[in-house]
Amino acid sequence: MTWYWLLLFWPAWNAFAWATPTKGAQGADRAAWVLMGAVLLVTIGLRHEVGGDWINYQNNLEDLKGIPFNEAILKGDPAFAALSWLGGLWGSNYLVNTLSAVPFTIGLLMFCRAQPQPWLSLAVAIPYLVIVVAMGYTRQGVAIGFALLGIVALKQERWKIFLMWITVATLFHKSAVILMPLALFAVTKNRILVLFAVGVAAALAFLFLLLETIEHLIVNYLHTEMESSGALIRVAMNALPATIFLLCRSRFELVPAQQRFWTWMALSALLFVPVLAISPSSTAVDRVALYWIPVQLFVWSRLPLALSPSGRGIRRYTALVLLYCTAIQAVWLLFATHAYAWLPYRFFPLEWLADVV
Repeated sequence: MTWYWLLLFWPAWNAFAWATPTKGAQGADRAAWVLMGAVLLVTIGLRHEVGGDWINYQNNLEDLKGIPFNEAILKGDPAFAALSWLGGLWGSNYLVNTLSAVPFTIGLLMFCRAQPQPWLSLAVAIPYLVIVVAMGYTRQGVAIGFALLGIVALKQERWKIFLMWITVATLFHKSAVILMPLALFAVTKNRILVLFAVGVAAALAFLFLLLETIEHLIVNYLHTEMESSGALIRVAMNALPATIFLLCRSRFELVPAQQRFWTWMALSALLFVPVLAISPSSTAVDRVALYWIPVQLFVWSRLPLALSPSGRGIRRYTALVLLYCTAIQAVWLLFATHAYAWLPYRFFPLEWLADVV
């Protein structure tokens, strides 16, 4: 558990230390960010038997052993299947996890550095997006990394680059198709068109995930949980900052295209609450809602500046956001149903040395 707290402490300390009224001033030290990226990469990639799906991913590698490459890529999402086939040649999760951690880490850091308080954005990401998603849902972690790269491109109005990254994301996890319409959030004011596109993408993503869940249930019906415990809490974690943004969006000082984009993101994040109530599978809703985690990173990291444009209260509000992050991490590590699969954190090189010695 200690390593998880150290992982949060570093960005949290920097977020508070750099909490100044000068927008964009913090996080200028590239060396610190490169080091942070390296820490995240090895923490996620070289973890040993950490994560709720560790055994499932290991079994997947075993299933792909000896299968021709052209057959392997047809077993599941093609890009991740190819990556797993490559990992199967080595016979362990470490290569797959490390290669998967690269796009996730790059996407996360680039997204955070695009915020006026980048270290605060990263601190918000640590308790759930990094520890739970990247270390537990490897396939979706990769897809979210590419999605974050796409959102950064969207901010720069590079629509084709955005669509390229989302296409790559779908090759790792098909549910990422729901992100395709996001470009419309920023480039059009036609609400009917946006809602229609989002509805189609959501239906496809939900269908893919539901079919995947049902298939998994049929194969492992004695061990699989159709319902995702804690789904309501995780959906609420998106809904809370979404509500705050909608109530205070004029304070966020965004250009019109960005304001439209994040307004639609916030509204759609709220939709997951009623959808979860009527869905036959909370797991499917829970997994799709993961793509809305950027709302958390965006809103919480910008809230101190939004509430204190003069800069007088920025440290106070930054401290409150960090307190929230600390509470989220503490509650998850101490009370989450499946937290035992992450505890203690074990590092492969150290485990290997212990076995050798």
